Amino acid sequence: MGKLKVFIVEDEIPAQKLLEKWISEIPELQLKGIFADGFSALKAIQSEKPDLIFLDIEMPKLTGLEMLELMDDPPKIIFTTAYHEYAVKAFELEAIDYLLKPFSFDRFKQAIDKSLFSTNRADENLIKAIHKLKNAQQNYQPIDRIVVKEGVEIFVIPFSEVLYIEAQDDYVMIHTKSRNHLKLCSLQSYEESLPKQEFVRIHRSYIVNVTAISKIENYSKDSYQIILSNGESLKISRSGLLLLRKILFL
Repeated sequence: MGKLKVFIVEDEIPAQKLLEKWISEIPELQLKGIFADGFSALKAIQSEKPDLIFLDIEMPKLTGLEMLELMDDPPKIIFTTAYHEYAVKAFELEAIDYLLKPFSFDRFKQAIDKSLFSTNRADENLIKAIHKLKNAQQNYQPIDRIVVKEGVEIFVIPFSEVLYIEAQDDYVMIHTKSRNHLKLCSLQSYEESLPKQEFVRIHRSYIVNVTAISKIENYSKDSYQIILSNGESLKISRSGLLLLRKILFL
């Protein structure tokens, strides 16, 4: 078996140096790159296709979780994280290894041994685990943006730019002030993760940014719709109208 090509994706210099030192002590590993932010790491991963990544969760520009969502063919992942054990448990249940900072060389070696014996590039339940950890992460740091990959382009969309999110089979269409973005994701996952006072599910097909609503109007008997700041109109279900009235104190 040849050496595993390894990347370190970590913004903390001490952690980089420690991982670099310990990797050099494992004959089966070959360190091929160190990256301090998600954008540069993602570009290198897609082009060079390493076998194994030591990946921090909290990163500048793109988080480790956002990076994984955008990868077409993720390699083996060993997470390096300082997150609370409750969040880490989400990955533990899916047999994806992690190193909870601060970690020892013995714990590091244990994670390496697990990777060496694994034949798969990435765990088949990786995406499920990402969503579990994202949900757990809400208790500690709510998300404030949506990241979308379209071809080679990556868009980081702040919530303030989102008008509404529309369900389209297994995808969602994210409608913004400037353009629309299609993403493989469920509307329910956004309903669970978006700020409840800012985004409301008004219909089985729509989640709306409350600040983008210009007015609510009755267009037929017992039927309502909202008019957005860009002039678009969207139907509201009865439950959606009740929820919207509650949030807007109507």
